[in-house]
Amino acid sequence: MAYANSTRAVSVSLSDRLAATLNVLRAALQRRRVYEQTLRELRSLSDRDLSDLGISRSVITMVAREAAYGK
Repeated sequence: MAYANSTRAVSVSLSDRLAATLNVLRAALQRRRVYEQTLRELRSLSDRDLSDLGISRSVITMVAREAAYGK
Protein backbone atom coordinates (compact mmCIF):
# COMPACT_ATOMS: atom_id res chain seq x y z
CA MET A 1 0.00 0.00 0.00
CA ALA A 2 1.10 3.48 -0.72
CA TYR A 3 0.40 6.52 1.41
CA ALA A 4 0.78 10.12 0.44
CA ASN A 5 0.93 13.01 2.86
CA SER A 6 1.06 16.61 1.93
CA THR A 7 1.46 19.60 4.17
CA ARG A 8 0.93 23.20 3.22
CA ALA A 9 2.34 26.09 5.13
CA VAL A 10 -0.25 28.75 5.75
CA SER A 11 1.08 32.20 6.23
CA VAL A 12 -1.01 34.59 8.26
CA SER A 13 -0.41 38.23 7.65
CA LEU A 14 0.20 40.74 10.38
CA SER A 15 -3.06 42.52 9.56
CA ASP A 16 -4.97 39.23 9.93
CA ARG A 17 -3.41 38.62 13.34
CA LEU A 18 -4.12 42.19 14.41
CA ALA A 19 -7.75 41.92 13.26
CA ALA A 20 -8.16 38.64 15.16
CA THR A 21 -6.69 40.18 18.29
CA LEU A 22 -9.00 43.18 18.05
CA ASN A 23 -12.00 40.88 17.62
CA VAL A 24 -11.02 38.96 20.75
CA LEU A 25 -10.65 42.21 22.69
CA ARG A 26 -14.01 43.51 21.47
CA ALA A 27 -15.73 40.31 22.52
CA ALA A 28 -14.07 40.42 25.95
CA LEU A 29 -15.12 44.05 26.45
CA GLN A 30 -18.69 43.24 25.45
CA ARG A 31 -18.83 40.35 27.92
CA ARG A 32 -17.45 42.64 30.64
CA ARG A 33 -20.12 45.25 29.87
CA VAL A 34 -22.84 42.61 30.19
CA TYR A 35 -21.37 41.51 33.53
CA GLU A 36 -21.19 45.04 34.93
CA GLN A 37 -24.67 46.00 33.71
CA THR A 38 -26.17 42.84 35.18
CA LEU A 39 -24.46 43.59 38.49
CA ARG A 40 -25.78 47.16 38.51
CA GLU A 41 -29.31 46.11 37.70
CA LEU A 42 -29.47 43.28 40.22
CA ARG A 43 -27.88 45.35 42.98
CA SER A 44 -30.44 48.10 42.42
CA LEU A 45 -33.35 45.73 43.08
CA SER A 46 -34.95 45.46 46.48
CA ASP A 47 -34.71 42.27 48.52
CA ARG A 48 -38.35 41.58 47.71
CA ASP A 49 -37.78 41.94 43.96
CA LEU A 50 -34.77 39.64 44.16
CA SER A 51 -36.81 37.14 46.13
CA ASP A 52 -39.49 37.21 43.42
CA LEU A 53 -36.78 36.31 40.93
CA GLY A 54 -35.45 33.55 43.19
CA ILE A 55 -32.10 35.28 43.67
CA SER A 56 -30.47 36.07 46.99
CA ARG A 57 -28.10 38.98 47.36
CA SER A 58 -25.20 36.64 48.07
CA VAL A 59 -25.34 35.11 44.57
CA ILE A 60 -25.68 38.29 42.51
CA THR A 61 -22.07 38.17 41.31
CA MET A 62 -22.42 34.51 40.37
CA VAL A 63 -25.61 35.24 38.39
CA ALA A 64 -23.93 38.15 36.62
CA ARG A 65 -20.86 36.03 35.80
CA GLU A 66 -23.05 33.30 34.36
CA ALA A 67 -25.02 35.83 32.31
CA ALA A 68 -21.86 37.31 30.80
CA TYR A 69 -19.46 34.39 30.58
CA GLY A 70 -21.72 31.36 30.72
CA LYS A 71 -19.89 29.85 33.68
